[in-house]
Amino acid sequence: MALFSAKTPISESSLQLGMDCLKHRGPDGQKFWISPNKRVALGHRRLSIIDLIGGEQPMSNQDGSLHLIANNEFYDFERIQRDLKHRGYQLKTNCDSEIALHLYDEYGTQCLHHLRGEFAFVIWDERNEVLFAARDRFGIKPLYYAIHNDTLYVASEVKALFAAGVPARWDYESFWQDTWGVLSSGRTLYANVHQVPPGHFFISIKYRYSSTSLLGL
Repeated sequence: MALFSAKTPISESSLQLGMDCLKHRGPDGQKFWISPNKRVALGHRRLSIIDLIGGEQPMSNQDGSLHLIANNEFYDFERIQRDLKHRGYQLKTNCDSEIALHLYDEYGTQCLHHLRGEFAFVIWDERNEVLFAARDRFGIKPLYYAIHNDTLYVASEVKALFAAGVPARWDYESFWQDTWGVLSSGRTLYANVHQVPPGHFFISIKYRYSSTSLLGL
């Protein structure tokens, strides 16, 4: 789960309430990171599969300027790990999630050209004050977001957004669209709650939000 606030400091309790709703997705542990200015927070519930000891999230790069949370299975990650090491990156873990962190450091949003698999992840880029979130091409891993009271909320399940403080209301236009089988890919049945469509990423730069398609890559 991720929170990005434009004005008010992020509440640790709000983040924790959202994370508690995701316990079933990651029963093996939890961890969170909040920026010193309390404007950005990342929380993660872990299902331990690869690197049982060293793969905790959120994880950061060597100088602490990038922070990552991910729900993923990256294919061919061992080859990418070797390539990153040859380029001089010092990997802290053997976990496949870490490759997204360093590929973003190397290529920015174009890192997605180098990733294959099932994934939904969020990276906070401290240097550029950018929140970057992406979802795999087939939409296997879910990713939802909402903006409420000048705060961006991102989570893998809608109920975590509600637990963290986003109001829960039905979107009746979406119900109508869904009844007729024409619900737009970025909409949900809840007002002000959106999903990142399959094969898309979005970035938030100084609290402005834009979505970009990755289809065809």
